Formats: sequence, C-alpha cells, structure tokens
Amino acid sequence: MKRQELDIAIGWAAKEGWNPGLYDAEAFWKTDPKGFFMGFLDDEPISSISAVAYDEKLGFMGFYIVRKKYRGKDYGIKIFDHALQYMGDRNIGGDGVLEMLDKYKTKGFKLAYKNVRYKYLTKGEKGMSKSVKRLIDIPFEDIAKYDDSIFPASRHKFLRLWINQPESFSFVVTEGNEVTGYGVLRKCHKGYKIGPLFADNKSIARNILDSLVSQVTKGTEVFFDTPENNKEAIKIAQEYSMEKVFETGRIYTKEEPDIPISKVFGVTTFELG
Repeated sequence: MKRQELDIAIGWAAKEGWNPGLYDAEAFWKTDPKGFFMGFLDDEPISSISAVAYDEKLGFMGFYIVRKKYRGKDYGIKIFDHALQYMGDRNIGGDGVLEMLDKYKTKGFKLAYKNVRYKYLTKGEKGMSKSVKRLIDIPFEDIAKYDDSIFPASRHKFLRLWINQPESFSFVVTEGNEVTGYGVLRKCHKGYKIGPLFADNKSIARNILDSLVSQVTKGTEVFFDTPENNKEAIKIAQEYSMEKVFETGRIYTKEEPDIPISKVFGVTTFELG
C-alpha cells in the first residue's frame, strides 16, 4: 500500500461506521510503513488490511475491509493471509467485531476480553481539574516512559505523532516527577474519541476525562473505548451515563500480553491497539 492509499482505507473505515480520527493516518503509517496492504482487482482497490509490527515480538492487525460487492469471494482471506505472513512469528493482536470472532479463531486468534465503545454527549463542562496539566508541558520522555509501563511494546514514534495531532487535546497528571496518568482526545469523522486514557487509578482517570470533555462544546459526541475487564473504567462510563454503542473482541494469536489492564481506562485505537 502507498501512503495515499491508506487514506482510501480510512475512508472505507469511516463508511463502515468505525469512525477513525481525521488525522490518524500519519501516526499509523510512520509506525510501520511496510505494514499496510491493499488488494486490487483489475487495478481497482477492493480490500485493505494493516499489520503493524511494533517490534520483533508484537504486531497488531486492523483495517480489515473488503468492499461490499466483493465480499464472499475469498478476496478477504487472500489479503488476510498475506498480512499474517508479514507478521511472521510475532504475537498478533487485533480488535474484531463480534460476528467475526469464530472466523478469526480458525486463523489462530484467541479471545482475551471484550472492549466496549461508549458514547457521551458533552454537557458543556467547564475548565480543567486542578491536578491536571497540559501534556505539552511535560517532557516527552516522561510520557513515553509511562506508556512503556502499560502498552505491551515500545511505540515512541507513534506516540510522538499521536499526542500532537491537529484538533486534539492531551492532558497529564504527575506526582512529584512521575507521570501517573495521561489522556488524549482527538477529532474524528464523527465527534471526538478519547484514547489512550492510561492512569494509575480511577480518580486520576476521572480527572483527566473531566478535563478532556471540557475542551469541546456542549452537545458534542465523545466516544470512549474501554476494556470490559477494567471494572473501574466501566464505572466511570456509568457515572457519566454513557450509552454503550459497540463491542469488539480483543484477540491474540499467542498469550495475552502481561500488562496492567487496571490502568487501561481508554484504548488508544482499535486499529493499532
């Protein structure tokens, strides 16, 4: 796939209702430019998939789309198998729609847990919590160190681009010289999404989330993707009276990475984990 073809895939994802961010492409592409594939039929693009290699041990697959009129003809399987081959012996993660989980099982993927997407209409919240700072005021190395302690692979190149997207807001909480939580709110095709939202505990996560939603006007749709097995994250969604709108299954080909899921309040993105 060429860089401009990733924009085509993102457009397909938007039509599928996945609601990607308006500026996601650059961070995705530069994480692993070789990990994006597009299928063609007589020079017409008909399918896409991403298989991003974070390192030699972990990869993540997403953007698995076949245009509707070409489905059921094995074009999807061909590009999926090509992506698997690119991933090699890595532990491969993904977020699959629930109706596809049985099919992914035949390819060696096992369900780890579910992620839940919630929708919230902002109420015109005002201001930032006193404990919250703008992420731009913190050295990037401190953010990267904290992210390394939670995400199952080092992703500094991705992270530097992700937290500096246009039309986005990023906040952090620190204790002494240590980061104890950070979150990003970015503009999407529809409303905004929160992700990641990593924090040491529910109180910190709530303060960051409060600050993020205060940055957009009343009545704005904000989407919050959270692991179902982080009960404190689910409590925050319930306290906000958020509406559950979508679920995915987090799947891996090998073992579930040993990460502190209790600190993952908001998933970064279903496409890259």
